[in-house]
Amino acid sequence: MLPHFADISPGQLALAFLSCLLLFSGLDDFVPVLVCLWHGFLRPKPEPSSDGEGEALTERRIAIFVPCWKESGVIERMIRQNLARIRYDSFDFFLGVYPNDQATVEVAEDLSRNLSNVHVAVCPHPGPTSKADCLNSVYDGMCRYEAQTGVQFDTVVLHDAEDVIHADALRVIHRERFRYAMVQVPVLPLPTPFTEFTHAVYCDEFAEFQSIDMRAREYCSSFIPSNGVGTGFARKILDQLARDRNGRVFDPASLTEDYEIGLYIYAAGFPQRFSPLTRDSKNQLVATREYFPMNIRFAIRQRTRWVTGITLQCWEHVGWQGSGWTKYWFWRDRKGLITNPLSLLTNLVFVAGVVDWIRSAAAHRPWAFAITHPRIIALCWATLVLQCFRLCLRIICVAGLFGSPFAAGVPLRAFHANFINTCATLRAVWRYTRARLRKTAHVWLKTDHAYPTSESGHLERRPLADVLAQSGFVTQPELQTALTHVTGDNDLADHLLARGLMSETELCRALSLQCGAPIAKIDLRRLHRSATRTLPASIENRFKVVPFKIERGKLYLAGSRAPVGDTWTALSKFTSLATEFQLVPSTTYNRLRALLYGS
Repeated sequence: MLPHFADISPGQLALAFLSCLLLFSGLDDFVPVLVCLWHGFLRPKPEPSSDGEGEALTERRIAIFVPCWKESGVIERMIRQNLARIRYDSFDFFLGVYPNDQATVEVAEDLSRNLSNVHVAVCPHPGPTSKADCLNSVYDGMCRYEAQTGVQFDTVVLHDAEDVIHADALRVIHRERFRYAMVQVPVLPLPTPFTEFTHAVYCDEFAEFQSIDMRAREYCSSFIPSNGVGTGFARKILDQLARDRNGRVFDPASLTEDYEIGLYIYAAGFPQRFSPLTRDSKNQLVATREYFPMNIRFAIRQRTRWVTGITLQCWEHVGWQGSGWTKYWFWRDRKGLITNPLSLLTNLVFVAGVVDWIRSAAAHRPWAFAITHPRIIALCWATLVLQCFRLCLRIICVAGLFGSPFAAGVPLRAFHANFINTCATLRAVWRYTRARLRKTAHVWLKTDHAYPTSESGHLERRPLADVLAQSGFVTQPELQTALTHVTGDNDLADHLLARGLMSETELCRALSLQCGAPIAKIDLRRLHRSATRTLPASIENRFKVVPFKIERGKLYLAGSRAPVGDTWTALSKFTSLATEFQLVPSTTYNRLRALLYGS
């Protein structure tokens, strides 16, 4: 308590009160850091690992749930590129779609017809409802598939239509599932340019949260919330939830079913695991990556859903039950209701103070924000130092994951983040209060999604031999014999064709699985010859691709082999159109080339 309040101006008292709140919140932010330091340095604990015999067992069969609403623009690329990327054999995609989203239904059903491990579950009612409700339909679809085929899934993994699944993510979940009923793979935004301030805010916050808070929760033996994507659940958990909730595995009323189910699993006594951030053999982070909103309006919309579900709905349904550490993490998750507006207020005071200091210096008058009381001065300095340490900590986390140049923008982006979070908090409180008063349900506040193209460099292809071995186009002895005669994917493909071990159509399907590109459906009688004028003929000679149509502002290219190297960089010099590559059998490519360019 500060003495002699009568001698202190109201403005100084207000600053003192604001500093006290910031100091308390800042000290609280260091608790997870201290927990990690205590367990990481003072009490090192060996990382749990699966039993040796467990690694030798057959891969656990995994079902990947992907709820979809208005995802026709990204879902095909997401499925095909992840199929090309994932180094795991026993998995199936289950896509949840709504009957009144015909565009997404058509894309999903086309994928299901052409890919044996992709299945579609149509929700029984129009959308959008909630993500949880869509997931319940996907769960029912998986059960029907099991009844029809006799297949039994051991693990269910949640993903969204914009997710880039790491090649080894399912292997990590498979390994950890020998000990844990729920496994969370880290989630990180895809790197974007420094100038993408809104998306960069996600990079900053996720880097710190995945590096510190998620690990601290596990060290405290508290609950680990699912991040919504990259989470693997033991099948028995979902079956138990279905029994407890009259067939509804996920709570349809919840806007953050991922957070809620993680809390349920912890309360039910099932062991949980957050797989820490590690790097693979190519120095790539083993994490689920995705593009988050790059537009302020969409970012506020998404975070409104997070605040409503995690903070307000969970508070209403669960309260403050649990151990001391559980209550503490509830506080950490919910304190944003206070600290988000407080942070924005602090930024406004800071800007106002700087502006007034410049004006007062120019006018030779006293600074309006001047503080004279020594204890308030000390309090303000303590708050400033603490906030600087706080920013330095975030900079270190961001630099470790996204590089030092990108981390240099953390202080500037902090202002932007405070604005977004405050708007989302106020909007969430308003929407939640309105829904309670009107007794209406919360709907799915979905944001538009983007997915990286293969030419953007985020696709890591499996060797063609691995794809052939998994798909069964050639026998294992035939494949081993072929590998003794050739090196490289193209040589292997040519060898198999020359020996008659594969047809052109089969090879095209195998290459589609490897590179994630769809197989083109081209009517040679209806070629868009105008498309050839978009690129010089030298492009075909150099990269073995030909343009065959322009549709909706996109240039479509066909080839019998997936382009590699600097193809996309070279193409960008000749056309400003977005490009999409599609595969065709060699015979079709040669006919297409002859028709467009002549023999």
